[in-house]
Amino acid sequence: MKWLKGSKADILTDLATDQRSSNNQQQIIDQQVAAILKEVSETGDAAVVKFTETFDQVLLDDLEISAKTVDLALDLVEPEVISALEAAKANIISYHQQQKQVPFVDANRVGVIRGQLVIPLERVAVYVPGGTAAYPSSVLMNVLPAKIAGVKEIIMVTPPGKDGIPPVILSAAKIAGVDRIFQVGGAQAIAAVAYGTETIPQVDKIVGPGNIYVATAKKMVYGQVAIDMIAGPSEIGVIADENANPDYIAADLLSQAEHDVLARAILVTNDVKLGEKVEAAVAAQLKTLPRRAIAEAAIRDFGRIVLCNTTEEMFELMNAVAPEHLEVQVTDPMSYLGAIKNAGSIFLGEYASEPVGDYFAGTNHVLPTSGTARFFSPLGVYDFVKHSQFTYYTKEALQEDQKAITTLARKEGLEAHARAIDIRFEEEN
Repeated sequence: MKWLKGSKADILTDLATDQRSSNNQQQIIDQQVAAILKEVSETGDAAVVKFTETFDQVLLDDLEISAKTVDLALDLVEPEVISALEAAKANIISYHQQQKQVPFVDANRVGVIRGQLVIPLERVAVYVPGGTAAYPSSVLMNVLPAKIAGVKEIIMVTPPGKDGIPPVILSAAKIAGVDRIFQVGGAQAIAAVAYGTETIPQVDKIVGPGNIYVATAKKMVYGQVAIDMIAGPSEIGVIADENANPDYIAADLLSQAEHDVLARAILVTNDVKLGEKVEAAVAAQLKTLPRRAIAEAAIRDFGRIVLCNTTEEMFELMNAVAPEHLEVQVTDPMSYLGAIKNAGSIFLGEYASEPVGDYFAGTNHVLPTSGTARFFSPLGVYDFVKHSQFTYYTKEALQEDQKAITTLARKEGLEAHARAIDIRFEEEN
């Protein structure tokens, strides 16, 4: 891990230096994704099948997974896994139900009624990544808020392996209440749900994390459909003082480092000895980690130990970083909650380990990355609704406001706007 100490500006410069994707690499990816999107939009299923064979080495006979296949998957997963998914589902529902929004009507003025409707989206797509691991927890985290919001149809897209879709992913989809599942991933999956094909329906919104090709495709189709956010590699930031347990911190840093060689793990502390102990604990724990190669590369390239002088400086620095996950392992962590301005998900105390949120507490694990916690929020029920506003006026109420409305319209040079009001009272004049 690299040690950082100095001015806040110097530290942030280092942390902001993103070696994860050069401009040249991104330009190449943009071109590749644009070509995939174009071909899928023009030839539909044929392009989806072609790109799935090219990128996943799987030749598909059917794009959609049958309900029978999904039902059979439940028998192939260990009962304790099914029980854990059901328990996690209950926690996710109990938390996210509190995010439900309600419409309102304002009729305080005689002759005027204003209000706002909260309308669920009709159809959404949940992208579930494949690749180096299967993530049934991501199925629950993406689907259940949509169900609570009242989305009418939820479809899932996920890349197939040579043996199809992992049974645990299909089981999670069944438990969460997914309506239709398509075995397609990558940029071609994003194109299919954004534009629609002969088999795969067009959706109103796409949610869920993916690799850089998926993220790029989501960015390119935004406007054709809505998206949740552009998610980058995983991140964890830990604020810790001299009383923190170095073994716990090391384990938590590695919990994110094992996701991806591009994952970022940052410890911010005001105690040199703690930093040294954490560094040693990371090295020791890496030796027995099954995904050692991935975690070791991430820690080497993007692991940081940042030294600050005071607790206040630690929080100030981490607010500037705006990490995806933020752990606060200091004495009386709850007292510092108000000091946190920018973080995707916050974990307070040494027993609120980040994986608690990943899997079970009920808070969502689809989170803003790469500093976007400054303006993005975790995925929630509010992501699956839209709002429409309404206005009702009586003739008497409009006549009362006529002069103010037409004055503003004419000030802006929009005479037709003014006349649209005046015409309603011409007979009287």
